[in-house]
Amino acid sequence: MDSDRFLVAIGYRGDTFHGSQIQPNVRTVQGAISDALRKIGWWTEGCLRMSSRTDAGVSVRMNLARIDLPEAVSRSIDDTRILRALNDHLPEDVVAWGARRVPVWSPSRPVVSRKYYYRSEISRRWPIEIDLDSLQSACSVLEGDHDFANLCRVEEGRDTGRTVDVCEPWINSEGRPIGIMVCAQSFLWNQVRRMSSAVTGVISGEIGLDELEGALNNPHNPVDLGMDPPEGLVLWEIEHDLLDGMGLYSTPDTSNFSNPPQGLREHDIWTGLCKLEMASMIHTEWINQYGLF
Repeated sequence: MDSDRFLVAIGYRGDTFHGSQIQPNVRTVQGAISDALRKIGWWTEGCLRMSSRTDAGVSVRMNLARIDLPEAVSRSIDDTRILRALNDHLPEDVVAWGARRVPVWSPSRPVVSRKYYYRSEISRRWPIEIDLDSLQSACSVLEGDHDFANLCRVEEGRDTGRTVDVCEPWINSEGRPIGIMVCAQSFLWNQVRRMSSAVTGVISGEIGLDELEGALNNPHNPVDLGMDPPEGLVLWEIEHDLLDGMGLYSTPDTSNFSNPPQGLREHDIWTGLCKLEMASMIHTEWINQYGLF
């Protein structure tokens, strides 16, 4: 059957899905999109593929869904009608906000780059007072070409070498460091969450900068530098050659972010508020930037 291909920008709340990829007996983002396509009558086997895999708890401003539609359908619709139809049938915690018709041979992968923000202060190990020079130094160590075997969940047969184009402090609207921003073409499983934990270890004094460098330079000597929780992570944007900059150049609105308290119990309670603030940031982006509602 002849078909036309679309790349659709999808955003979703991580706390309400068990990850992006289809899994048996759990709610996933790919499952929600598949259900919407079936309800509309656009579903065909193999018509849907997601560009980036995300774990349970990880929120997304921009992922890409590659959707192939039969020519009989695609001839009569444009990008705006695709978005309207999808959003009429998607649940309220996932939104389609951008679409482009692309050549039928176009892959959803590879992409030029992926950008993640991680709100490291969701970890109670994140210091109240941050030495910005120390934070920048830890981030700089992670930039460039490295074997990240000690900073990911290793999958059998998968190369653990990656190039991190940018790793820098995430500074909120008040000028306070709250985490890290990381940009690369591709990432390994749990890589950003482990990078955040390693950076937190350096700035809290738990490990030295030389220990972080050693974990990168000696990937065959296992070192566990910890892993931060998924709720602090957001996949912010994906740059794709065929999207003409769609979705780029936006920054997270952190004006409503609260400051974490010092006590351990108080921080545990605040974590619930932090998760709500991350979800609010995603919803605000949908409403203000894309005029969907």
